[in-house]
Amino acid sequence: MEESVPISGITRTAPVTVIVPAFNESASVVDTIHSLQAQTAIPAEIIVVDDCSADGTGDIARSLGVTVIRPPANTGSKAGAQTFALAHVRTKFVIAIDADTTLAPDAIERLLPAFDDANVAAACGSVLPRRIKSVWERGRYVEYLFAFTFYKQVQDQYGAPLISSGCFSMYRTEAVCAVGGWPTRTLAEDMDLTWTLYQRGRAVRFVSGAVCYPIEPRNYGFLKKQLRRWSHGFVQNVRIHWRELLDVPFLRSAVAVACWDAVVASVVYLVLLPVIALVFWNPYFLLGYVIDVPAIVVPVIVGALPRRELGRALVSVPSFFILRTVNALFFLKAVWAELVRGRRLVTYEKGH
Repeated sequence: MEESVPISGITRTAPVTVIVPAFNESASVVDTIHSLQAQTAIPAEIIVVDDCSADGTGDIARSLGVTVIRPPANTGSKAGAQTFALAHVRTKFVIAIDADTTLAPDAIERLLPAFDDANVAAACGSVLPRRIKSVWERGRYVEYLFAFTFYKQVQDQYGAPLISSGCFSMYRTEAVCAVGGWPTRTLAEDMDLTWTLYQRGRAVRFVSGAVCYPIEPRNYGFLKKQLRRWSHGFVQNVRIHWRELLDVPFLRSAVAVACWDAVVASVVYLVLLPVIALVFWNPYFLLGYVIDVPAIVVPVIVGALPRRELGRALVSVPSFFILRTVNALFFLKAVWAELVRGRRLVTYEKGH
């Protein structure tokens, strides 16, 4: 099945198998498959894992000419569905993409050159919401513009992106097989796999020009499911990997900064500043809420300008600060539940 083609060259067919885990995704899987079939570097095979859907997802995918496999019982998570499909992969590279995500036409082609380095085991690209209407979608839009214009670029310069994004990433098949597939021990399988690859001495790259467009939560009900999963998944991964993280210098620093921002900064912004302002009857303490505005806005402007979306980005900035507050609340709750009360979240709920 696999063709011998130069990784860095332009080719019509790439030695890549795409795995699309799908549970009741009939409303979105068509767009995902069409975007894969329209790539400048066409994958050798597209495998949709119909994870015991009840809405005809498998039949819809099969009608589009892709391979559809169905486990005997629901695997319980995206990671389980992806690992179930791994035994069917015969190509040198494998892509994992969510069934609600579409790709820019050249996304796969742009990721392939990252693997010219034989030590690179995974590569990911930029993420932008496909729909930007509600306050939550606008907040996530600014969050992604900031993260992929600033944080990811810095992390890649040090050779250690914090996460190879679960919604769209490419891997060497042998590297994923060597660790037994996508891990199911946490609710953030993309983070778990990325950190595991680092601990095995492998490299991960970020390619800003490879863009994907997931459907983000449009209302609070869906957002709640996503943030619970992400927050608990991060805490679970830190708990599992913290000893090994000490041996990966930049990754160690990136995780420390993320923990500091998520825990200490959250407490300061949500509790300390309001209490101090109230105790001293001095509103100037509330200026702490705006000192980091330029630090957020400048990278967002840099990311929005090439896309000719400056107006949309600036209008969406207030939504980002609302989302960040909600993010902080969910993360603090996850820390309390996982580390203090010992209550692990184990049920995978997808929100979009």
